[in-house]
Amino acid sequence: MSLLVVGSIAFDTIQTPRGRAERVLGGSASYFSVVASHFTSPRLVGVVGEDFPEEHIATFKKHNIPLEGLERKPGNTFFWEGEYHADLNSRTTKAIQLGVFEHFTPVLPASYRDSKYVFLANSSPETQAGVLDQMDNPELVVADTMDFWIQSQKDALLKLLPRLDGLMLNDSEAMLLSGETNLVRAGHAVRAMGPKFVILKKGEHGAMLFSDDGVFVVPAYPTAKVEDPTGAGDSFAGGIMACLAVDGTHLHGRLRRAMAYGTVVASLTVEDFGLSRLINTSRAEIDHRLQAYREMLSF
Repeated sequence: MSLLVVGSIAFDTIQTPRGRAERVLGGSASYFSVVASHFTSPRLVGVVGEDFPEEHIATFKKHNIPLEGLERKPGNTFFWEGEYHADLNSRTTKAIQLGVFEHFTPVLPASYRDSKYVFLANSSPETQAGVLDQMDNPELVVADTMDFWIQSQKDALLKLLPRLDGLMLNDSEAMLLSGETNLVRAGHAVRAMGPKFVILKKGEHGAMLFSDDGVFVVPAYPTAKVEDPTGAGDSFAGGIMACLAVDGTHLHGRLRRAMAYGTVVASLTVEDFGLSRLINTSRAEIDHRLQAYREMLSF
């Protein structure tokens, strides 16, 4: 099944207690599409500037990621710099330069409009709705959001939610959106706003799924080698959506399996800076780790 992702492509400068990486390839669409490429050939829609190097284009091509939806515009590529604190759970943003991403209005290539699986990475709910307006007849639409949009464009977000099959957000964002202080109540409350299922990301504490099947909880994969948490959430989304796109069984039967795949690829992401670990992994390694994860959860 065709899988579409619309999101950011960026340069990231990352400082963690484990080291530093300068202007590495990042952005939500980059992490998502590289993960998804181990399952299928994802359609990427994003924008870069004149400073975007051919080596990164080559990375996308190496992973069989079609680039018909990649726009190059005059100006600089989105840049983010952040420093993670000692626990690697919190970080300080040192610099943001939106560049060409600031005024990016996605226009889908005609050949992408029939995509059946659609992931709307973190952006304005108005932008996300604009992408949906261009789609023919998608089977599954999932979006990500964050506290900034909940606070600044809540009305637009509430209007978008009934158009979604799934919504991903972290635990504090779910409580902010719902007004609930209990995470379980928050998950149910957000789902009542329109999406068929809601996935709450809890970082090193795993994730929670709220759907017709009830509540499902997965722990994070226990990796001792955490170098850089950047992109873990986007990788998690990429694993989930790619698994759903290639698995033809009923949605509610495969959501749990998809969350396990998302958890596993997120654990790989954090083991090196930027996209390095994802670029150098394989589907066989992902499946091997999934089997180990399954055995950990058996009792």
